[in-house]
Amino acid sequence: MTALVGSLIPPDEDARIEVVRRYEILDTPPDGAFDRITSLAARLFGVPIAIVSVVDTDRIWFKSHHGLPEVSEIGREAGLCASAILDMGPRIVNDAVRDPRTLANPLVAGSFGLRFYAGVPLTTHDGYNLGTLCVIDYEPREVTAAEMTTLRDLAALVMDELELRLAGRRTIAREERLRHEAEELAEALQASLLPPLSPELPGMEIATRYLAGEQGLKVGGDFFDVFRLASNDWGIVLGDACGKGARPASLAALVRWTIRASSVRRFKPSEVLREVNAALLANNEADLDGHFCSAVFSRLELDTCGAWLTLATAGHPLPVLVRRTGTVEFRGHSGLPLGMFEAIEPVDERIGLGPGDALVLYTDGITEARDDQGRTFGEQRLRAALEALSAMPAEAIADGLVDSARQFSGERFGDDVAVVVVRVPDDAGAEPLARVSAATGVAVDQLELPGYAHGS
Repeated sequence: MTALVGSLIPPDEDARIEVVRRYEILDTPPDGAFDRITSLAARLFGVPIAIVSVVDTDRIWFKSHHGLPEVSEIGREAGLCASAILDMGPRIVNDAVRDPRTLANPLVAGSFGLRFYAGVPLTTHDGYNLGTLCVIDYEPREVTAAEMTTLRDLAALVMDELELRLAGRRTIAREERLRHEAEELAEALQASLLPPLSPELPGMEIATRYLAGEQGLKVGGDFFDVFRLASNDWGIVLGDACGKGARPASLAALVRWTIRASSVRRFKPSEVLREVNAALLANNEADLDGHFCSAVFSRLELDTCGAWLTLATAGHPLPVLVRRTGTVEFRGHSGLPLGMFEAIEPVDERIGLGPGDALVLYTDGITEARDDQGRTFGEQRLRAALEALSAMPAEAIADGLVDSARQFSGERFGDDVAVVVVRVPDDAGAEPLARVSAATGVAVDQLELPGYAHGS
């Protein structure tokens, strides 16, 4: 760094340089707003040169330099602008060759031939001088008080532009920070809608899939849950809260946990869904702003040669029963979604599953997947895909269904997709309850078989 004469260094220089860095103006590209100001200043004063300068540690850098197209900076020790920032008022040199302050200045004594200089400091709102707006001439001249008022007003315009750019950068940085925080929150919120570990059902095959759609926010309203209610009684939930973002996700979380709580007290899935609906209506009055949710809730009990599923749906795509023989049936009664109407009447349906049979639950991200011609995957293609997968294990059924819809839609899903497949193993005749007993540590004759009588 070039040594500077102490008298040219403001007493608050370290703090001033920090402020210069705050504005992030040094070495930025030319800017039309500043160029218009220097052009106007030169025209109003009738001089060939006008400059917007910023005084750095060892140089004077020109943000705009009207009349000096080949010069972008000079050394600080040679610059009149370095002297101009020492005071809060203007610095005026009417005739540099007769002014003792500038006689030895190389811009005056050298080939440049500077004779007239008038500069006004660029002062920040907190009182630091960044640099100057100055006008320069090769001839001596006088300036009036009105002209200096004009120069001060133009310098204020320069500072307004600098403040606007600083505010804009801060806004962008704040938005980026908020967006990053929102993405982290969205990921955490989405994770809260799904079981932390892949669920297991002793004596059964289960496969789950969740894929975020490509449109909108990362966090969506699709969710699933699998949880134990008793030693031989499991709850299985799949749902879809309308929309994307924090509110639908919070609605989905409310549905998930309310189903868990209600199913401890009530066996019938229809009663559980009615209780969830009442809870959503109460919350919609508070802060959910009319959002609603579709869901299917099923209770599963293992039997000596298979399983029983008792399910009810609320405005959700109907579950699909896939028999080991290749038969595919849509089961259940769709009904009304949760959180919209007081009088919903979900209907319970009891389905027996034998060895090799599966029940497939899915959200409408599957059936509404679209190809490039706007056609939807739909129920017919879903049925055909499951017929071809009927002899497969649960994992293969889940993968095959998702892959079929994805290939149809050109390897993309516009909406979130959730799939749950529950299947009785092919060898279920080998005492599935014994497998539950081994997994839970509960003796076979002590396994709880709640609810409806088996076989009803």
